[in-house]
Amino acid sequence: MNDVTNLWDRLHRSRFRSRFHLQVKDKQYVMEKGMAQIEAHAYEFVQKRIASGNLINDGKQTPMRGHPVFLAQHATATCCRGCIEKWHHIPKGKNLTKEEETYLVNIIMAWIRKELEER
Repeated sequence: MNDVTNLWDRLHRSRFRSRFHLQVKDKQYVMEKGMAQIEAHAYEFVQKRIASGNLINDGKQTPMRGHPVFLAQHATATCCRGCIEKWHHIPKGKNLTKEEETYLVNIIMAWIRKELEER
């Protein structure tokens, strides 16, 4: 797993990753649900869509819109095991540990907090 400061710099330089931002409706959803509920959603999505080491639909399991966590996953390269391997150096082909799941959720939540503060 990368140094987080280096990760933010690299994500910011990526044309693809840096184009994702929370829209007004996404921010309203976060505010209505609260950060604890959004974090619970992030854990649920990571566990159900990402944690398995044997994903048949890897690269297609995270929608590009529909939930603030989905946007955050694309912005932080936590959307599929291929991106996670490339950007976070967590190998494909093995189930994520609880520590790795927590790391990914923490990255997702940090991005959401940054988006709420910046815009």
